[in-house]
Amino acid sequence: MPEKEKTQIRIGGGRHPGMAQNVEKPKHAKDAAKRLLSYFGREKWFLIFLFLAVGVATVTQVFAPICQGNAIDAIFDRSTGGLKRLLFTLLALYIVQALSSLAQSLIAALLSQRVTLRMRHDLFLKIDHLPVPYLDTRSSGDIMSRMTSDVENISQTISTSVAAFVSGILQTIGTIVIMFLVSWQMSLVTLISVFASLVATKLLSGVQRRAFRKRSEVLGELDGYAQEMVTGYRTITAFSRQDHVKKQFNDVSDRLTGAGIRAEILGGSTGPIMNCISNAGFVLVALAGGCAALTGLLSIGTVSAFLIWAKQISRPINDIAQLFGTIQTALAGAERVFQLMDEKDENNEGTKIPDPMKGEVKFQDVTFSYTPGHPVLTDFNLTIRPGEKIALVGATGSGKTTVVNLLLRFYFPDSGSISIDGVDIKEMDRSFLRKNTAIVLQDTVLFSDTIAGNIRYGNAGATDEQVQQAAVLANADPFIQLLPKKYQFFLKRAGERLSQGQRQLLTIARAMAADPKILILDEATSSVDTRTEKHVQSAMTNLMENRTSLIIAHRLSTIRDVDRILVLDHGHVTESGTHEELLKKKGTYYDLYMTQFAGKAT
Repeated sequence: MPEKEKTQIRIGGGRHPGMAQNVEKPKHAKDAAKRLLSYFGREKWFLIFLFLAVGVATVTQVFAPICQGNAIDAIFDRSTGGLKRLLFTLLALYIVQALSSLAQSLIAALLSQRVTLRMRHDLFLKIDHLPVPYLDTRSSGDIMSRMTSDVENISQTISTSVAAFVSGILQTIGTIVIMFLVSWQMSLVTLISVFASLVATKLLSGVQRRAFRKRSEVLGELDGYAQEMVTGYRTITAFSRQDHVKKQFNDVSDRLTGAGIRAEILGGSTGPIMNCISNAGFVLVALAGGCAALTGLLSIGTVSAFLIWAKQISRPINDIAQLFGTIQTALAGAERVFQLMDEKDENNEGTKIPDPMKGEVKFQDVTFSYTPGHPVLTDFNLTIRPGEKIALVGATGSGKTTVVNLLLRFYFPDSGSISIDGVDIKEMDRSFLRKNTAIVLQDTVLFSDTIAGNIRYGNAGATDEQVQQAAVLANADPFIQLLPKKYQFFLKRAGERLSQGQRQLLTIARAMAADPKILILDEATSSVDTRTEKHVQSAMTNLMENRTSLIIAHRLSTIRDVDRILVLDHGHVTESGTHEELLKKKGTYYDLYMTQFAGKAT
């Protein structure tokens, strides 16, 4: 993920103080802009009407001062008829300007929603097809921020900034052109104040950027220190370090106060300084215009038009400067979105389907590493006969979960092969493989849906009777019957109102309803209490019946009745046998068992 270059700019003008704005600069702005424009290209009619509305609004804004100036001249000439026509024309221009501005806002809002709807759709489809290794190595918060914050930022920029940016450019160009057509001398005088405003804005933004960056740095330091003190409060209290902590906090807080005062003073000075420059430019234009009017070079109405243009031209220039930062931030977000869209999809090769599907699993000389040069499994061999129950035990990092990841084709081995019923899983249809394999994890995953919907998740075609039968076999039916609406009870926030054991029973019922040939239980009882474990264990016994089962467990009490136990150590199978056989060997399994049940020191 490219790093985002952040600066803080304050831009102000007119009567209002500048606003602080975080600007994220994209590393490849042109590429991001081209990709973003491709989404606009599909909405050409909205773009045509948008630019038409912007053009009409710009024309009315540029020509209204001319009409107003002519009206002033008509007053001096005492031309009542001409004044009436000009006033009606001016009224018509303002009405057209208001309507076109309204149309511009509505079209921009519709355009932004249509563009971001398609972008969200494309992004979600990409996330839905991302390979598991990508998700394992990225923060879920970062991925979600691209779906929400970045896309929403793009939407806001399209609806509020793009049209205003184009309007500002057209209005600036149109005003300059019309001013030079009327009087090039007065145009040069007017542009002096504009140039002064631009120089002042650039100088002030540089000073303010440094001041606000310093404030942000000290604020981050204070936040980090406060969080550290809160999380370590027990230790601080235990060692009676409250006074020392208070002194350090006050030192950082004092520095933040000083940095904040300097930043706010500089920020607050933008408005008065820009207002002063604007007023000085206004006086300069009025002085030059007055001299031209006295000598007969220009009419009073024309001078009035230039005074309006002088005010009118400075606003879009300042707006363009401010919107440029907003658009850059949106392009940075678009770059992050497109970067995710450009990731490779999960490997979907393979079309073979075992016929019939019996459930024989074979690992043959499998070597695998998440990081090159650091193998997790080395020459790993395992054969599971159809219907056999195999348990994997071992210390953390021994490779137990890796076996599951490889079997489900989340990862591919560096060497060796994995086959089911004689078909290499690389050549097997991926959907078929996962449809015939169910997994029950330690961390239960439920969705915002009804109880029935969650059980039916692994088999969308399951009938109500099949759903209830699965719940009965999973020992989940008794507590479901006590819920309001029973199987139609709606779970919110991953079933937060249910206990951990109840959530686990629902995941077992979901696996039961899927009716898989191969079953994987990944430490499914490690997060429940001993009493609940009995219900979960009974449900798992029902689930494993007549299915090839692979069990990963820390609690050795849950695997006494399996057909075979394999002890893994650093990616190798060091022991294999039944529970009784391994206890007799008095090896690693015996040590683990004695540690848990005989109180042996660890």
